[in-house]
Amino acid sequence: MGTELTGPVLRVAALSKRFGGTQALKDVDLEVSPGEIHALIGPNGSGKSTLIKILAGYHHAEPGAVAELDGEPFDLGHVTASRHDRLRFVHQELGLVGELSAIDNLALSHGFARTALGNIRWREMERRTSALVERFGLGIDVRRPLATATPVQRTVVAIAAALQGWEGRRGVLVLDEPTAVLPPGEVARLFDIVREVRDAGAGVLYVSHRMDEIFALADRVTVIRGGRRIATRPVTELTPRSLAELMAGEEMETDHRPPPPSGPADPVLEVRDLWAGPLRGVGFDLAKGERLGITGLVGSGHEIVPYAVCGAHTGRVSGRVRLPERSEQWTEARDADGLGLPLVPADRASEGVIGDFSAGENLTLPLLDRLRARSGRLRRRRESDLAEDWIRQVGVHTAGRRPAGARITTLSGGNQQKVVMARCLAQRPPVLALCEPTAGVDITTRLQLYDLIERQAAEGMGVIVSSSDTQDLLALCTRVLVVREGRIAREISGRDITEPALVHAMEGTE
Repeated sequence: MGTELTGPVLRVAALSKRFGGTQALKDVDLEVSPGEIHALIGPNGSGKSTLIKILAGYHHAEPGAVAELDGEPFDLGHVTASRHDRLRFVHQELGLVGELSAIDNLALSHGFARTALGNIRWREMERRTSALVERFGLGIDVRRPLATATPVQRTVVAIAAALQGWEGRRGVLVLDEPTAVLPPGEVARLFDIVREVRDAGAGVLYVSHRMDEIFALADRVTVIRGGRRIATRPVTELTPRSLAELMAGEEMETDHRPPPPSGPADPVLEVRDLWAGPLRGVGFDLAKGERLGITGLVGSGHEIVPYAVCGAHTGRVSGRVRLPERSEQWTEARDADGLGLPLVPADRASEGVIGDFSAGENLTLPLLDRLRARSGRLRRRRESDLAEDWIRQVGVHTAGRRPAGARITTLSGGNQQKVVMARCLAQRPPVLALCEPTAGVDITTRLQLYDLIERQAAEGMGVIVSSSDTQDLLALCTRVLVVREGRIAREISGRDITEPALVHAMEGTE
């Protein structure tokens, strides 16, 4: 491992950052030791992402901040090649170009292999890229544009890009919510790779909202709240409850289980013989007020179900869908978009919000026809009042007095997710379909989303939850359909919904 270091591999002190009237960070100290996995955790909007972006050189720290790599000072306001050779990042937004292949995306940071004449050695590039991504075992076609890849596959490519040339290097690998859309099997593979980096002597700064990951992986954890460092503790000295209390600043209950169904209910949605992508004739009924989970391994097709039911799947779809309370007639699945069922998509950044719009404008997009006067003009006051009302109902928090007027990209990930949820709920649908509803949100926001979904179900709304996060399924669902190889392989209900049962059913090892 080379010369042993007695000090931290990364040290920052007195780190502050202000955006206008908002103090995003205030005198934050952080140290990451060689051979350590150091978790960084805090509520949405606590300053975690700002800290990561300062380390990456995207934002400049306020004067007075101190930063060192292996004891050598470096300027947080100046990006250098040597700094980024020792600081590697996988950002929550991944930073990939969807129109390019995995080969091209990896070459953007480390260049192309070329012949003596300057021509690109494509076979060598394909071999290098395949070697980096194949360790995850997801069967990624490195020549296809990443826009056609799944969220899981794009995450793997981003991690592979960060690990290029890492072998034998000292420094820090920074991972910002790397498992947000990864199912259990892929999370385990990622953990193995993170531990390899740590065991080689590097430090890992691991940002996550998932308690189970922190206790399974991290050596120490730093909690920040309201832009300040609250505590740094060895993970062995903490429990999930005590860590949640440090995050929230108050005593809180971390466990959440859905109440049992009140009794048999009429179906609010019927799906028959659904074919789309890997799906092979999936069918099910969703009862009024039911919370139905749909899960499976990567590629099983479970993540496609809500898209196909809502008419949002971009590929070929066949099958039939019916809303019995509206009509006795069946609708062809290829025309399901005409049913007007809203979807909370899996990839919030690319599918859920328009970055140049305000929170209110994102919320009212599907409601504009209802908000127009007879003359066709949009009634701005009514739009604003509607947006503010829903933003208050779902508990969106921003630094300004009018959350609806804030640009959506200035909100934390959890608050953006609440805006997407509010947009769906404002349409008053009979069915709400959600994909990975809590990806990238902290435990406090997660519990708030659970309560919000539970309230909608109590009022009679049918809810579909497609998730690879077993915690979501345990907390929300009264019934879970497990998809394997495009078909429903098992149905689990009530108290039989446990983590071992879910994982065994997904893996086919019952």
